[in-house]
Amino acid sequence: MATSQRNFDVIVIGAGMAGASVAAELAREVRVLLLEMESQPGYHTTGRSAAIFAPVYGPAPIRALTRASEAFFLAPPDGFGDHALFSPRLIMMVACADQAGKLDAMMEEISGDVVAERLDAAQTREAQPLLRDGYAVGSVLDRSGQDIDVAALHQGYLKMLRRAGGGVVTKAKVNAMQRQSGCWQVTAAGEDYNAPVVVNAAGAWADEVGALAGAGTIGLIPRRRTALMIASPCGAETDSLPLTVDIEEQFYLKPDAGRLLISPANEDPEVPSDVQPDEMDVAICIDRVERAFDLDVRRIENKWAGLRSFVADGVPVVGLSTQVEGFFWLAGQGGYGIQSAPALSRLAAAMVLGAAVPADILEQGLNPDDLKPGREGARG
Repeated sequence: MATSQRNFDVIVIGAGMAGASVAAELAREVRVLLLEMESQPGYHTTGRSAAIFAPVYGPAPIRALTRASEAFFLAPPDGFGDHALFSPRLIMMVACADQAGKLDAMMEEISGDVVAERLDAAQTREAQPLLRDGYAVGSVLDRSGQDIDVAALHQGYLKMLRRAGGGVVTKAKVNAMQRQSGCWQVTAAGEDYNAPVVVNAAGAWADEVGALAGAGTIGLIPRRRTALMIASPCGAETDSLPLTVDIEEQFYLKPDAGRLLISPANEDPEVPSDVQPDEMDVAICIDRVERAFDLDVRRIENKWAGLRSFVADGVPVVGLSTQVEGFFWLAGQGGYGIQSAPALSRLAAAMVLGAAVPADILEQGLNPDDLKPGREGARG
């Protein structure tokens, strides 16, 4: 695409997973420009994900979108990437004595979605031997989980976008938007770009972009999540162990290339920023993990934080603004944006183009109205 081109059918703001994937899907049909404020796509949340495909995880619309995404992960389009996007990973939701009732509630909630097993205390410790003896009274084990190669998925979508003729401009923070004669003029890094439709996939900054366009806000709250990398116990083979998550999401532990990724699973409100780990979060993480697992954390190899952005009901906001013409919301994916990206991007692209929602997504029980802007759980 010539760098001098300024007119497009759709401009997508934000080149994280949401923006890259919907831009790639749209570029199959129309001229697309993807604008990213950082020097590289995926600098913020996409590049800091725990990278798990968990059909058991999230509210019902997310679980439906995740199930509808599985076929893409297993068989991406020709030329998308050089190796598999998936590698198997057991997922265990574990409970101590005062959380036992939560296991029954989870089994009932997910019974129609995934095949999961209820394990007793002995079975739980056999499946996850790092747990302290006597800590867990039971667990829910999901065998349908997968590790996701997030970098390969993200780069695959960017490659797909460029091969279809789409453009990507980095270091291009949007600082002005105005709509005239049925077209948006978007000003970024001193350049003006034009398109009748703008897709707001700006992640934690989506409400700022919405306000800039006169589309209002959706009540988006960016929440900080901290993660640490520590060594596995000496001599222990951990790579085949399950991702282990507290049933109330007070912590998680995930094997990662011979090491252990741990998190307090915190959701602390933040302003949109290049967020950094908080030392109190680090201390809480170590305390929770040492209480649950037979681990003695002496050294942190690496630590980081990312923002997971939610609206009130925890469900993404996908659809045309009710306040201004040609402004499309694709925001509020929370911690589910990677695992649901293939289906969510196809859904959003169809809606932008005025096409029918793909049948395979509807077959998973998704009601697109549950995602629309202006609903009770997505108001500024």
